[in-house]
Amino acid sequence: MRRRIHLRIRKRVQGRAQRPRLSVFRSLKHIYAQIIDDTRARTLVSASSLDTELRQTMKSGGNVAAARQVGRILAERAKAAGITQVVFDRGGYAYHGRVKALAEAAREGGLKF
Repeated sequence: MRRRIHLRIRKRVQGRAQRPRLSVFRSLKHIYAQIIDDTRARTLVSASSLDTELRQTMKSGGNVAAARQVGRILAERAKAAGITQVVFDRGGYAYHGRVKALAEAAREGGLKF
């Protein structure tokens, strides 16, 4: 069901060079986020709870606190790459819990969507 919702969202949401797509994937143990330019099919920036700098500081990668940290780091990396505006792709997940925490932390870090 999530896959079907994700495909429906992807019909409308596309990342361009001016506004790349912030895509979120969550598993039971970890959360992943990437900023993608769909016109060139390139990942510009990525962050996940598997990154070495995050794994040392947190106990689990599958909770809201980890999602917040991933959002903050993603925003920092995006700023360094010169990205300020993105289109948010929640990946078929409900905008709740970890997905919401990642999005809010990315907004606090300076990304606009």
